[in-house]
Amino acid sequence: MNRHATTIQRLDQAMSDMSSVPKTEAERLYTIGELAGELDVTTRAIRFYEAKGLIAPARRGVARSYTRRDRARLKLILRGKNLGFTLDEIAQYLKLYDADPTQVAQTQLLLTRVETAIEDLQAKRADLDRTLKELKEIRTQCQSHLAAKPAAPRPADRD
Repeated sequence: MNRHATTIQRLDQAMSDMSSVPKTEAERLYTIGELAGELDVTTRAIRFYEAKGLIAPARRGVARSYTRRDRARLKLILRGKNLGFTLDEIAQYLKLYDADPTQVAQTQLLLTRVETAIEDLQAKRADLDRTLKELKEIRTQCQSHLAAKPAAPRPADRD
């Protein structure tokens, strides 16, 4: 191939690349690395969520291209995980998000799940409070017992 043909191919490629540049922020595409960095997760985690069907980025060869929608879904996934929801619960929530443009069903489901999570956490808090109270009582008993006894020699003092 001669230099002129190579130059024309490069210009054609550049024009093609320019035509695929998003016109607005709404059309912006993200790489997996950009999303991982922005959302403080690993690329492996993002690929895992993709494998589970929670996000579906476009493919350009082997490269993934994520839209604003993918980014928003990933944020919802991470928020759900942070709040203790299972991947199945998150998947159900995302399906409702897609199916119900008014988001009424989605909001009702979320409210139910949030109320359940609050009840679970309150029960765990009560269990923790009981355990802490008991441990503090044991600590007080140990301290009283030790205060009533002469100090035992430390292993280094035996020489």
